[in-house]
Amino acid sequence: MTGSDGELRAAVAAGALVAAQRRAPLLQSVADAARAIFHARASSIMLFDAAQAELVFEAVSGEGHELIGRRLPKDTGIAGWVLGAREPIVVEDVAQDPRFAVGFARSVGYVPRGIMAAPLLLDERALGVLSILDRPRPTTPSLDELDLLGVFARQAAVALDLFEAVRHVERALDGRGELAVVARLAAALDGLEGDRRGAASSLLAALEAMLAAPS
Repeated sequence: MTGSDGELRAAVAAGALVAAQRRAPLLQSVADAARAIFHARASSIMLFDAAQAELVFEAVSGEGHELIGRRLPKDTGIAGWVLGAREPIVVEDVAQDPRFAVGFARSVGYVPRGIMAAPLLLDERALGVLSILDRPRPTTPSLDELDLLGVFARQAAVALDLFEAVRHVERALDGRGELAVVARLAAALDGLEGDRRGAASSLLAALEAMLAAPS
């Protein structure tokens, strides 16, 4: 490893550490601000763990701080529906909605009356769900509320995307991840000749195109 390579790896590693340290308080600040803006009793951010097919509580404001780290199957409750449908929702009376996970709510000792929730979307990916619980019920439904909720959801999604971008670069520099595979293939091309080099070049181009395409 050259000195410049080592310095680059160290810089990215430091950046990844800072990103990891900042992710939790950043998500918490989004949850806190959302609860304050909507004058709600509680708010939460759950992230989607695709490997485990679960939603994980990452930030909670107001009621339910003990939920941090708790996991639910991805299709559980209203949050699970929002994740799958990729659409925001307002439920003024959860007791009348069969999607509401009343058993889970009772297990943590807080059963809300109403829920507003929006998916954290990045392109076509659903990264998680932002939920607002027990805001003062408006006299008439308001599209402005959903628009405002969407602003907070997009803020959280962008923050998560930046965090994952740093992690992606770090994995590549450590010889892991998709970018590292492309780098190894490119290096192997130098040792090939003739038809083999042409075939390998075609494979590399196809792989690069696939990785560059929107997920």
